[in-house]
Amino acid sequence: MEEYLQKRGSYSRSEPLFISRKGNTSIQRVQAWKALNNAAKVAGIKDRIGTHTLRKTFAYHAYKQGKDITLIQKLLNHSAPSVTLRYIGITQDEMDDVYLTLNL
Repeated sequence: MEEYLQKRGSYSRSEPLFISRKGNTSIQRVQAWKALNNAAKVAGIKDRIGTHTLRKTFAYHAYKQGKDITLIQKLLNHSAPSVTLRYIGITQDEMDDVYLTLNL
């Protein structure tokens, strides 16, 4: 992102991050999907990915790195932490395992 923003030049948070070639508007969802899939192919990823894949992956890794689930919940605009945990694939068994493996 830093390299992209350096090449782009000036940037304000009030502007779209990725500007369409057709004007000073943001790129559309299909354009983002194509760019992500092209980048995935270059990286050797054969599965199709999209912006939703990135959203879930971001949330999952934030949780695994110890970020507060209520903060992640707010970032994703979910109604409850339980919704966020289900969304990122954290099961009750994984949560129960914390009690079983914690050495106090």
